[in-house]
Amino acid sequence: MNSVLDTSLVPQHDREETIRSALWESFVRVDVDHHRPAKDISVRMGLGAVGPIRICSAESTAVSVRRTSRLAREDDEPAVFVGLQMSGTSVVEQHGRQSLLRPENLTVYESIAPYTLHFDRALDHHFLRIPRAVLALPDPALRNIAAIPLGSDNPVARLAFRYFAELAVSEDTLNGVYAEAIVQPSIELLRAALTSQLGTSRINRAALEGSLGLRITQYLREHLADPTLSAARIASVHGISVRHLYTVLAQSGISLGDWIRSHRLAECRRELAGPGGRLRTIAAIARSWGFTDPTHFSKVFKRAYGISPRDWRERHHPGPSKPGTARGTRTVDTS
Repeated sequence: MNSVLDTSLVPQHDREETIRSALWESFVRVDVDHHRPAKDISVRMGLGAVGPIRICSAESTAVSVRRTSRLAREDDEPAVFVGLQMSGTSVVEQHGRQSLLRPENLTVYESIAPYTLHFDRALDHHFLRIPRAVLALPDPALRNIAAIPLGSDNPVARLAFRYFAELAVSEDTLNGVYAEAIVQPSIELLRAALTSQLGTSRINRAALEGSLGLRITQYLREHLADPTLSAARIASVHGISVRHLYTVLAQSGISLGDWIRSHRLAECRRELAGPGGRLRTIAAIARSWGFTDPTHFSKVFKRAYGISPRDWRERHHPGPSKPGTARGTRTVDTS
């Protein structure tokens, strides 16, 4: 864990606010009810992260945690929470569903909708927060599975529980050189646990097929700067044929080549206008987003935005003209 909060080291009158602040700043904005005077509150909470996955491990006296409609509406980064019940029991409520969690149960719930967690006797739980876009499951699938205990009759969910329970307390993994390497496999394992639970109904099959398009576009965003990004590679990573790849993207109205080019151009445009727009040459910025030919980049940029990369940068970062450059002289935008 990157930080540990132990209320035995906190003055009694500061305990409730200290706990609330730690959660709000590092994990999630929720209302917390400890059901007892401050002097009787006992909490030990570890907070950490591996890549985009945030982790909170907590042991506590009885507590209720509520994410209200107002807090859900204010969410800056929609997320999916994973709860791991380590001992005792708890109750999770969301989307009109209420479930009892027993030891070795796993459950998920969404940040964009109100939820309540009840730990009537004590809290012994690991929580993970994963950006919704990274998990890349469609809304209907997440709503169908939120606040449901997973694990007792699902071997994939049982495997996921053991894996995430170990991950939550593994200092070597969270802080070691291999931390980034486990992010994507961790997300894939959670996705497998959830999709295996959803079953094979027509509605859920459609939801899972829809998640493929989301996962592909998420992969495209993560690898947008790689000049070797290709249809064959994208299809291979997702275990489908190139033909099926184009079919899935077409269902979302996406042309692969156009999508990659337009998003790369948008990133170049942003960087050229940004604070560091003059710290690198135009050609270097183009290369960093997969454009290996400066002349070609200038042409497609002007075709897309009606202005050359040089003029776009000059509009946002006016600078002295280069000596010896006469008006009307044709130049290539590489500087």
